[in-house]
Amino acid sequence: MYRAPEGDKPPPLWIRGLLIFTCTGVSFSHGGNDGQKGMGLIMLILIGAAPTAYALNRAMPESAMPAFIESAGHAQQIFASHGTGTPADLTEQQARDIVGAALRAKAVSSPEIFGALSVLSTDISTSVKTYGSMKAVPAAAVPNVRTDMYLVADAIRVMGDAQGFTADEKKSLKSFQSSLYSGTRFIPLWVKISVAIALGLGTMVGWKRIVVTVGEKIGKTHMTYAEGASAELVAMTTIGLAERYGLPVSTTHILSSGVAGTMWSNGSGLQLSTLRSMALAWVTTLPAAMAISGFLYVLFRQIF
Repeated sequence: MYRAPEGDKPPPLWIRGLLIFTCTGVSFSHGGNDGQKGMGLIMLILIGAAPTAYALNRAMPESAMPAFIESAGHAQQIFASHGTGTPADLTEQQARDIVGAALRAKAVSSPEIFGALSVLSTDISTSVKTYGSMKAVPAAAVPNVRTDMYLVADAIRVMGDAQGFTADEKKSLKSFQSSLYSGTRFIPLWVKISVAIALGLGTMVGWKRIVVTVGEKIGKTHMTYAEGASAELVAMTTIGLAERYGLPVSTTHILSSGVAGTMWSNGSGLQLSTLRSMALAWVTTLPAAMAISGFLYVLFRQIF
């Protein structure tokens, strides 16, 4: 466990089993974390290019619609009961403007806002009831239905444990929020499979450079089996927790830091030039990416 590999000689079977376990854990957590970035970008493109097909989850079964409509009705009643003093002739567009302004201010707590949420909940319920299912919503109605669903779901999220609502009312609103997320926050299976294949192929093509950098250029000596397993256990746990709680992290950052930690603990010594290069890359990536994308946006606005 505490010796470096000897040439091409394979490790003992039990050590190989341990490393397969830790490598699999890193691979799984890496796919779960980094895969979300690719899936998110693809969905943004699909929603922008083909909103009729991907703005709403048209795969939601018709059997789920009665429960969805009932949940929307309960939410409408709850919002209406807390929206005293709201004009009865409030239009859907006015309601969207009111809720949108409240979300930008992160303050969803006044009777006027609750009245606007009541109007949007009614509009959502009426649309689904009229068309019978998500897949039957016509293209012309999709943008408004999607906007209403997003606004109400985010308003419920921002409200949190707002004062004045009973425990049953909060439970009903959370249930409605889950239904709204099911209708808008979805990723088709083919997108998930495509991203998984892309990540796998990318690793297969570029694995050697990664392995050489992480395994041989961070420490002054070759990694031992114990150092590799320890770094991978830390990586799989940290990345897995980040995925679970929605925290943006870098897989390479975590794994490289784990390797550096094991090298330091073992007294193997660290190659400071490699660490400086990696730290500089991590520090400059965000501002450089923001500056380049901002420049390209301004350039495209001038051209088109």
